[in-house]
Amino acid sequence: MRNLGELDLNLLVVFRHLMQERSVAGAAKKLCVTPSAVSKALGKLRDWFGDPLFVRVRQGLQPTNLSLTLAEELKTWFQLTESISTLNSEAIPEGARFSLVMESPFGISFLSELPTTIYQKYPHSVVRMLGWDHHSLNDIVNGEADLGFCARETHGRSHARVNRLPYYIDHEVLFCDRPVVFLRKDHPLLGQTWSLTRFLACPQVSVVWEASDSWALDDLLEDEGHRRQVPIMVASFEQALHIAAQKSHELIAVVPSYCADYAARHHPDLIPMPLPLEESLYAQLEIAFILLWHKRHNQDAKVMWLRGEIRRLYGLAAAGMTRFAWGGPMESRAAKEKQGGGGSPV
Repeated sequence: MRNLGELDLNLLVVFRHLMQERSVAGAAKKLCVTPSAVSKALGKLRDWFGDPLFVRVRQGLQPTNLSLTLAEELKTWFQLTESISTLNSEAIPEGARFSLVMESPFGISFLSELPTTIYQKYPHSVVRMLGWDHHSLNDIVNGEADLGFCARETHGRSHARVNRLPYYIDHEVLFCDRPVVFLRKDHPLLGQTWSLTRFLACPQVSVVWEASDSWALDDLLEDEGHRRQVPIMVASFEQALHIAAQKSHELIAVVPSYCADYAARHHPDLIPMPLPLEESLYAQLEIAFILLWHKRHNQDAKVMWLRGEIRRLYGLAAAGMTRFAWGGPMESRAAKEKQGGGGSPV
C-alpha cells in the first residue's frame, strides 16, 4: 500500500501541466523550469505510481489510462487547493453569525446602515445587534458577542474606566465626549442665569449606567460638597430624553452630547446645554466611547471587518454633525492626535 505522505505533492502540479501541454517542453515553460527538471519529476511520478503515465507519440505525449483516471480524480483536489490559496485575513465563512452589543442611541444615530451593510455583503449571514447592558461584557468574554460598543468614564473614582477592563479585553477609542444637560426650549431655567446652583436645584432624570445609579458626575459633585436631585432613573438615554421632552414637569436630563442628533430628530423641543462647571472639573467628566472585543479575536477576519465598517459609517455620520465648544463629541482620538493633542487619559 503506497503512502501518500511519501509523495511530493509538487509532482502532482507537474503532472497537471503535462496533462494540459502533452509536452515536457511545454510543461517546463508553464512552470518556468528546465525540461530536465520536468523529466526528472515525471520519472519520480512513474516510479511512485508504477506506470509510465505518458507515452511518446508523433503528436507529443499521450496519457495512459491511469493518467486519465488520475487527472479526473485530481480535479476536485486542485479546486480545493486553489480555494485555499485565495484565503486571506479578510476571509469570512459563508453563513457567519455577526453578534454585536452596542450602547443606544449610538447605533441608531451612527450605524443605522450597519445591519443591512452586513446583510448585503454576506447575504447568508445572521446579524444579531442588541443593546449594551451590564451583562454585555460577559457576553464578549464568553463568545456570545463578537464586538461591543460602550462608554468608559475618565474620572478617578469611576468604576467604569477603561483601565478597569479585564486584561483579555482589547479596545479602541472611537470618540470622546462629555455629558450635557437636555431641557425643553420653554424650560424656566433658560430664562435664568445658568449656574451650578440652579442646575442642582432642578429635578433630573438620569440613567442607570453599568448597573450603577451614579455617574462620575455624582462622584465629582460629592467631592465638591454637592448632590443632584434625581427622582427618576431609567434604563437608556432615549428614555431620559423622552421624559425630559414632556411638558408636564420641569425635569431635565443629563446624557452624553452625542445624543444631540437623536434628540434633534425625535425631540426637536429639546436643546443641549453644557454642564455649569469650571473647565478643570468638566474635563474630568470626559467619556471615552470604545469598541471592545476579546483578545482572541485580534486577527479574526469578521471582527476586523466589523471594526473597519463601524469606523467608516461613524465617520460618514459624524462628519456633518454639530460640534460642541470643547472640541466636539464627534471628534475621534485620531483627529485629536493629528492636531497635536493626545486626548484625555483613560
